[in-house]
Amino acid sequence: MSEPIRVLVTGAAGQIAYSLLYSIGNGSVFGKNQPIILVLLDITPMMGVLDGVLMELQDCALPLLKDVIATDKEEIAFKDLDVAILVGSMPRRDGMERKDLLKANVKIFKCQGAALDKYAKKSVKVIVVGNPANTNCLTASKSAPSIPKENFSCLTRLDHNRAKAQIALKLGVTSDDVKNVIIWGNHSSTQYPDVNHAKVKLQGKEVGVYEALKDDSWLKGEFITTVQQRGAAVIKARKLSSAMSAAKAICDHVRDIWFGTPEGEFVSMGIISDGNSYGIPDDLLYSFPVTIKDKTWKVVEGLPINDFSREKMDLTAKELAEEKETAFEFLASA
Repeated sequence: MSEPIRVLVTGAAGQIAYSLLYSIGNGSVFGKNQPIILVLLDITPMMGVLDGVLMELQDCALPLLKDVIATDKEEIAFKDLDVAILVGSMPRRDGMERKDLLKANVKIFKCQGAALDKYAKKSVKVIVVGNPANTNCLTASKSAPSIPKENFSCLTRLDHNRAKAQIALKLGVTSDDVKNVIIWGNHSSTQYPDVNHAKVKLQGKEVGVYEALKDDSWLKGEFITTVQQRGAAVIKARKLSSAMSAAKAICDHVRDIWFGTPEGEFVSMGIISDGNSYGIPDDLLYSFPVTIKDKTWKVVEGLPINDFSREKMDLTAKELAEEKETAFEFLASA
């Protein structure tokens, strides 16, 4: 057995965390030989609920959980972390402008970034889930200047998995048979799910998705809007936002950071755009196709981009630049 790692989950009394914590505790994220000290952070009014979550984790009797710490204090939560999964954020309420949402979250993620900077290991891997995830992630990174910006990523894996699943359903194969879909840009309805480079296994051989489907109008229309608006569709049906699927995507994302991506496969995650070769402005937190090795991501280079893709990639970059500008105005005054 190796030394325990310290893993923080924020918003730990919420419904995504409720679907996530068991998977972390049972070894399906960091491996079956990796003991874990699990730290749960939430706001003070949620401490009663968090106590119940703590009891349940104890009752799971998971051998890898060396300790579970429930707290509402940042100096306890962020201390000596190896991994921080920032799920907690201010949710959007009815009649709330996106700008108001940004303002509330800038405050939260500025504080959490500063706490990471002050208390966590410099090697900490930070995964931001709380929305608006890309801009929250950029805010946290800017507020933690001593932690490399490459250590920060935001979740677009749920969108990635949604895209994979839609293609698999359409072709009557399993999601495992589909690889190398890409989510470009923002985790919002401007994101661009791109399958120009995706492959699907049909009768034992790999073919391009466009070639396999022979339905360009679906791929350029309904497929894209379905993935972009899937979160809203789930809320409409369930009256609650995606939790099980979000937790599964977080597990996929973190596991890939920890163990790397399979040979010949890439995944999507929001990362700092500095020095990319796809014409996306620097200093944005933008979702790219990446491969991961030794806990370090690398953007997949040299994928040809057609005019249809270019326009969609630029549109979501523009939205991110606007979000960033708004956030940084608040950041300066916060």
